[in-house]
Amino acid sequence: MTSTKHRNIYIIGAGISGLITALELKKNGYQPTILEASDSIGGRVKTDVYDGFQLDHGFQVLLTSYPAAQKYLNYEDLELQKFLPGAVIFENKSTSILGDGFRSFNLLFSTLATNKVTFGDKLKILKLNRILKNKTLDDIFSEEETTTFKYLKNFGFSSKAIRNFFTPFFSGIFLETTLSTSSRMFEFVYKMFGTGYAALPKAGIGAIPNQLKEQLKSTSFLFNTKVASVENNLITFTNGETLKSDLTIIATDSSKLLTSVASSNFQQWKSCQTLYFETPKRTIDKPLIGLLANEFSLINNIFYTTSIANNNSSKKELLSVTIVRDHNLHETLLVKEVIKELKEICGIEVSKFVKMYDIPKALPKLDSLRYAPIKEAIKVSDSVILAGDQLCNGSLNAAMLSGELAARVAIETLES
Repeated sequence: MTSTKHRNIYIIGAGISGLITALELKKNGYQPTILEASDSIGGRVKTDVYDGFQLDHGFQVLLTSYPAAQKYLNYEDLELQKFLPGAVIFENKSTSILGDGFRSFNLLFSTLATNKVTFGDKLKILKLNRILKNKTLDDIFSEEETTTFKYLKNFGFSSKAIRNFFTPFFSGIFLETTLSTSSRMFEFVYKMFGTGYAALPKAGIGAIPNQLKEQLKSTSFLFNTKVASVENNLITFTNGETLKSDLTIIATDSSKLLTSVASSNFQQWKSCQTLYFETPKRTIDKPLIGLLANEFSLINNIFYTTSIANNNSSKKELLSVTIVRDHNLHETLLVKEVIKELKEICGIEVSKFVKMYDIPKALPKLDSLRYAPIKEAIKVSDSVILAGDQLCNGSLNAAMLSGELAARVAIETLES
């Protein structure tokens, strides 16, 4: 085992990027201290236990094909619960199922029968599956970017398919309703869905950072520790106290911490809201996401978290509802409108509102996407290094890759 190398290294942020950075530094004999503004690890990847239910902070899934996730996570220990490769499309209380019948035979006939997409669209989906299965990640992220909407139109998909499936499905992933997200991200996510599965740990999405932290038992975590600024080797906290550091890794949004960054360069974010409801019964029995094929609805997607194995102490059914569209409704009125839409569009009756999560920083808003960050983008100076998915693309995979690179650059800097 590598002996501990005594340097004052601080990581700001106990999210996925910060935890991976700490793991890599630990492997190489360094013992960083992690400074976290909140009272727990995970960053945007957290699960609460509330009213007998485990509630994820936003509807999130793990794509099992993520290369970095395969490297850093033990899937067996996470007890991953897989989603079926498809979706239930709701429109005026009617439902249709669209899925990959070649990977899940029980979705085949319903997919062939659905009229939510044309027969030509179904053939084009098979063609797209084949193309992206044979396309490398380097190829995907080196291609010229366009919007996802233009990509789908250029591929030949009908307006019907884009409206009924692609828009609600990928709006829930990209957290925007016009499919303006880069075509690189569309191809990447589509490939990950096609070569693996969407899944959730039995204990909720927060089991992922918890598993990483289990490997950092000797690492010091300072919670409720809010950093105001970082300049060279000096960390200044919001209470005015300071700390000297040999090296600082900022594994969170750095735009408000670095005094050298102009305000015009502040990181922009996409937001969403997730509401949880108890329902008398499950409208979707299988582990399938529900999509609302209505461009004017508040609700984007729904999922019965109780359709997969979980650690809930409550035996009641729990429905997750994701809102992506902008609105000006306060919580009470929003809950009322969501309950109305669930009944009128989905035919779902609600017995109790459980909790809402308003997530203003759900995904980084990025103009140009990379598969992984580059060294030139993360090394601010010999004393400050950056990490986080906002440096390349908004995904768990990118968060892990950025933490890995930050640690490697840190080690090179410390040992040069």
